[in-house]
Amino acid sequence: MKASKQAIELIKDFEGLRTSVYICLAGYRTIGYGHVLASNDNIDEIPLMEAEELLSIDINKAENSVLRNINIELTQGQFDALVSFTFNLGSGALQRSTLRQKINRQEHDAVPKEFMRWVHVSGMVVPGLVRRRQAELELYIL
Repeated sequence: MKASKQAIELIKDFEGLRTSVYICLAGYRTIGYGHVLASNDNIDEIPLMEAEELLSIDINKAENSVLRNINIELTQGQFDALVSFTFNLGSGALQRSTLRQKINRQEHDAVPKEFMRWVHVSGMVVPGLVRRRQAELELYIL
């Protein structure tokens, strides 16, 4: 299964494009469409084409994480929502989440609450994360 064009556009919209290094809300050096740089990456700027390549690599990692961690059949919308979630929060967050457990037990009624637990940075609710989780939920219930 692969992320749909709709999922990729959602990720791009919420991540935004920055061709220069910036520090994200979680405190990581980031570039492009939310690509977290390794501590030994010596990059200050990238062209758009490289940002697109990094996005593709990062989406592929998120897709593989969803496929590894979710053991039930998903609709395209459910898969897309989980790819966006994983792209944003990382594979470890999905792996250790109650969201993953609820999905794997097919407790789909509990999914909205679990998505909305992931809207904080340093204990503070971030409005952009609330909007992103709501958009992911819309995909999930398609």
